[in-house]
Amino acid sequence: MSFSSDEVNFLVYRYLQESGFQHSAYTFGIESHISQSNINGALVPPAALLSILQKGLQYTEAEISIGEDGTEQRLVESLSLIDAVMPDVVASRQNQQNQQKQAIKAEVSEANGEEAVVAAQNETMEVDTSIEIPSSKATVLRGHESEVFICAWNPTTDLLASGSGDSTARIWDMSDNTASPNQLVLRHCIQKGGTEVPSNKDVTSLDWNCDGSLLATGSYDGYARIWTTDGRLASTLGQHKGPIFALKWNKRGNYILSAGVDKTTIIWDAASGQCTQQFSFHSAPALDVDWQTNTSFASCSTDQCIHVCKLSMDKPIKSFQGHTNEVNAIKWDPQGQLLASCSDDMTLKIWSMKHDTCVHDLQAHSKEIYTIKWSPTGPGTQNPNMNLILASASFDSTVRLWDVERGSVPDGKFLASGSFDKCVHIWSTQSGQLVHSYKGTGGIFEVCWNSRGDKVGASASDGSVFVLDLRKL
Repeated sequence: MSFSSDEVNFLVYRYLQESGFQHSAYTFGIESHISQSNINGALVPPAALLSILQKGLQYTEAEISIGEDGTEQRLVESLSLIDAVMPDVVASRQNQQNQQKQAIKAEVSEANGEEAVVAAQNETMEVDTSIEIPSSKATVLRGHESEVFICAWNPTTDLLASGSGDSTARIWDMSDNTASPNQLVLRHCIQKGGTEVPSNKDVTSLDWNCDGSLLATGSYDGYARIWTTDGRLASTLGQHKGPIFALKWNKRGNYILSAGVDKTTIIWDAASGQCTQQFSFHSAPALDVDWQTNTSFASCSTDQCIHVCKLSMDKPIKSFQGHTNEVNAIKWDPQGQLLASCSDDMTLKIWSMKHDTCVHDLQAHSKEIYTIKWSPTGPGTQNPNMNLILASASFDSTVRLWDVERGSVPDGKFLASGSFDKCVHIWSTQSGQLVHSYKGTGGIFEVCWNSRGDKVGASASDGSVFVLDLRKL
């Protein structure tokens, strides 16, 4: 048995990524030179570090439970991970095991040789076979050489964009008249020694402009890029000093907003590719941004603060404080009246420009909340008579729906969720029932709906992207 420091470092790096510690993963990756290793990340399954630790723990438990005569006895109490690396605890447990050997033999005998086994609780949800989507009904898109962190549908056509750890983004043509989906490869390169070479950095953010004519990408190489639908690089936006964590077009399509590890947010002129204004109000990495209007936006950070800023203003027009841990994501409702935020403090908060403190403090999740999404319903949307719903997803393995304004049962159509259990589930928001379920081949990083709401795209840790067409289910 042998292992290298590169292998250990890669597993730790992947664990940090999967746990949502993006900036910690970045820093660790830089210091340990992950990009210079020859490990193919697409071949490493999700939760690999936890899996190998668990196997090591099971081996230690098995070693303790083997008696001098070679017979195996069941442990009275399972070892914790820390106990397993403490020699005194292991020795004590070994002695305890030997002392109880006779008592255990007698107990088995009285049970007439029949052994009762209590199964551990399995977090993977059992799915009714009647709603399980067969693999033949999914279109699997392969081409990426590493995990696919994000995907996004074009707002006007069935083009699906994906971003990966292989330092490329791809555009897939998923229109109905396409028998075999074509892919355009958008290679993210940097200038080195007078020539263009692959950046070897993850592409972690994507956003289409309002008419679907341009795609913006953000990368860990510190550059934002604008691409045409035929795969041509239109602009390279270089002002951030370090990875870009989030990237959004405004509704008019004339500005792009980005947030980075350098603690700043930037508004870019989409036509010229120039930095219009850089905002330096956060004291730690900026994790997410979202436009309120065509010239004002909100940003959040690991500094636990939320700032609302406006173009040409040299100070935030509003600041919200109340979270007690880093704020992972923020989203304005469709009208731009309410701002939702989620945090590692396990709370979901709703803010209004009319108030200094949060108007709702929603506490139901038992672990960190990493993403939120408003429904396209309510006044000012195409579904004005339907309740405005907010969805939140957490590391507690649940997705929760909130009727922020009425506090009543959610009303809508469907919600799609994905997890590292490799499954994409489609739920009825009205009944909360599981409608469809599909199991892919890798842990799910991202799910997204097309503009008509009849196709779901998903990206996975094994480098695959797949599409589910609800009309064919």
